[in-house]
Parts: sequence; structure tokens; C-alpha cells
Amino acid sequence: MANPHAGEVTLTLNGTAYPCKLTLGALAELEAELQTGTLIDLIDRFDTGAFSSRDVLALCVAGLRGGGWSGTSADLLTADIAGGPVGAAQAAALMLARAFTPVA
Repeated sequence: MANPHAGEVTLTLNGTAYPCKLTLGALAELEAELQTGTLIDLIDRFDTGAFSSRDVLALCVAGLRGGGWSGTSADLLTADIAGGPVGAAQAAALMLARAFTPVA
């Protein structure tokens, strides 16, 4: 469903696959939500494994919204995410990587 060449990642919620993409608007929303430094700081936390569950949740919500989802953080809190917390963290890290990887 997701197109990795377009920076998309698939996240499955409650058995339904959704495309996620960190668009510029989604990144701006993410920065405002986290209120903890810059996106570079967030990337550094993922690179060093020092990210929090709040980081993962905020990234997933931003990516889902960038992919067209209209849900909220509260919706995601009660969702069954494929792969559990590890699956969510992997999707979040992949979204960050794809958002900042130049496309050839």
C-alpha cells in the first residue's frame, strides 16, 4: 500500500493498513507537539535509542495525518498497532529516515 519511493511507510491499526508520510505540514505539527528542541534533536534520539514512547506516538500521529488519516493521538492510544510498541517504533524510525532521504 505505501510507496517507499515517495517516503511512505505502512502502519496497521486495528487490522487496517494506513499509509504514513512525514509531509512538511506533518513535520511542523510534530515539532509543535513535541516542544522539545528541533527535528534534528528527535532524529538524534532515534539514532541513539534514547527516544520515548511520546516520541513514537507523536511521529506515528504526524505520519498518519500526512498520509491522510483524520484521527487524533487519543485514537492511537486505544488502537491495536501491528507489532505493538516495537512495530510502532520501527515505523516511526522508518518514517524519519524516509522523510530525510533524498530521492534519486
